[in-house]
Order: sequence, then structure tokens, then C-alpha cells
Amino acid sequence: MKRFAIIPLVVAGSLVLQSQSVSAQAKKKPAVKPAAAKPATAKKATGGGIKVDGTFKMIKGVSYKIVRDVPGKNAEIGGGLEFNLIAKCDTLVLGDSRTQNGGKPVTAPVQAVDQTAQFQSVFPMLSAGDSVLMSISCDTILSTVPAEQRSQLPPWLKSGNRVSIYLSVVSVKSKEDMEKEAEKAKAAQEAAAKEAQANALKQVETDDKILQDYFKKNNIKATKTASGLYYKINEEGKGPKVTNGMTVSMNYTGKLLDGTPFDSNVDPSFNHKEPFKFPVGGHQVIAGWDEGIALFNKGTKATLYIISPLAYGARGAGPKIGPNSVLIFDVEVVDIVTEK
Repeated sequence: MKRFAIIPLVVAGSLVLQSQSVSAQAKKKPAVKPAAAKPATAKKATGGGIKVDGTFKMIKGVSYKIVRDVPGKNAEIGGGLEFNLIAKCDTLVLGDSRTQNGGKPVTAPVQAVDQTAQFQSVFPMLSAGDSVLMSISCDTILSTVPAEQRSQLPPWLKSGNRVSIYLSVVSVKSKEDMEKEAEKAKAAQEAAAKEAQANALKQVETDDKILQDYFKKNNIKATKTASGLYYKINEEGKGPKVTNGMTVSMNYTGKLLDGTPFDSNVDPSFNHKEPFKFPVGGHQVIAGWDEGIALFNKGTKATLYIISPLAYGARGAGPKIGPNSVLIFDVEVVDIVTEK
């Protein structure tokens, strides 16, 4: 019943590559690169990475070398840069913008960078058509990571390694162009949201008819809420009432409408028998769970009949839960772990 998360591509430590609309402003490219850049200390990268030598410059912990320098307008602070990028540690690919963005370049803001080891520090040096090699020491990246978080780092992010970044600039966009793109994207998002909402309303009616037929066929009497959720209390709990903000401990089995189980923490075949804990109303589970569990007391055993807009909707979830699937959950509120 957990939500799926869309996770951005982490290139290295705090290096995050993502498509986004930003304001941009172009300027005439100077004949000489900004004086802030200084020669990097010559040393070799680990394994198959970029070899950093005296031809590289250094800015805020990033060694860089512009290998193709096309005359034109530089990216400017407050502007935007459209580019393709591949990031590697030795031969391990950490990120590939073409692969992760449907073959299209990504657009990122050009901002003043205060932190160390951010590849965005190089953006103001670049114009359309430029290509740049960058190398960042993992030791430099590690110096920016708090000690308590280091146990959670990926295996490649260790002392002695280096991150190699290959970036080619597609375009430098003006502030006006970026504002238009942002407005266009916002309009598209609003239109998509309206369409999704309309489709969800239609699906509520469809799913309700499916459940009504199911209840009639199986002689089930369930209670309907305003949202379209149905529930049936099989055993009333004698403990305190669950309310939003409480963390509860649950047992559950999830099934499709045909009875096929897709997840359970009481069925040993699913290999996770520990109680499931979550904060009610915290949007960490599907909406049908957030609403349904808040209807019960501690100790209650019940069945939730969840229409697809309150579950995984048109996207489905993995190979077992298809698009617009109505779900059934047999649940037990084992305990209230923490109160709000």
C-alpha cells in the first residue's frame, strides 16, 4: 500500500540532475574565461575516468576543461542552460541525461553556487555548442557530507575515487524564453490535472458499480464513505480511536477483486511478517488507507474496499496491480505506537 516515489537522478552526493523550467538571461561571451577560475593541481583520475592535468582549471572543488569553445553568449546567473550530460565513477555510469530524459536534453538553472563540489559552478563559463569535461574528487564530495550520513552513501562514493562528468551545451536560453516555457509548462500541468481529475471522477462511478455488483454477488454489507471508500468491520476493537497524526502498527493482506493476493505481512509466502507501521494521515500510504484506518479503534479487524482513485489509479503498481484496479485489504489495527 506504500506510495511509489519519483526519485531524481543523483549524480554525486548533492549533484542532482533534473529537468526544470527556470529564468535565463544571455550575455556576450568574453574572449577570456572569468578570472575566478584557476589552474588545477595535476593528478590522474581513478581507473577509466578523466585524467586531470595542468590544462584543467579549478572552481569550487570542480576541475574542468572546456574542450570545445564556441563563440556566443555565456550562460548567466539567473539564467538557464540546456545540455546533455553523462556522469561516471571509473566505468560505472552514475547518470545519463539522454537515457533518463527520453533522449532529450535537460534544462537547469544557472545560479550562484556557494557549496563545494557542485558541477553547476561551471555553468557561467559556457555558451551554446560548448563541451566541457569535469572531474570532482570523492574526497571533496565527502567533505561536504555530515558524518552521521556517511553510512548511507553508495559504495562508489569513497576516498580516492573521482567523478567524471561529460557535458555538452545545447543552448543558452534567454530570460524571456524561460518565462514562456515556464508558463507553457504550468498551463500543460494544469490541463493535465483537470483531465486527470475528470477521469478520476468517471472512474469513481465505474468502480462503484463494480463494487456494488461484487457486494451483491457475495452478499456483503459494507459502509460507504463520501469519498467512495467502502469498509466492513469484522471485529470491533476495544482500544482508543485512531485519528490523524497517530502512528499505528498494522497487519494486512491485500487482494485483487478476484481474490488474488498481491501483498501481506501475515502470509509467510510474502517474506515480511513484521507489523507495518505508518503515520495516519501522513500521505505515506494510499489515500484509501489514510482514510480507512482513521475509521477504526485499536484492535479492530476490518475489510477495506478501495476504489482505484483512492489506490494506485490509472498508473497501477508493479506487475500485479494493473491500471484502475479496485483493491481489497483485510486489516487489523494491532497497536497505536505513538499518539499525535
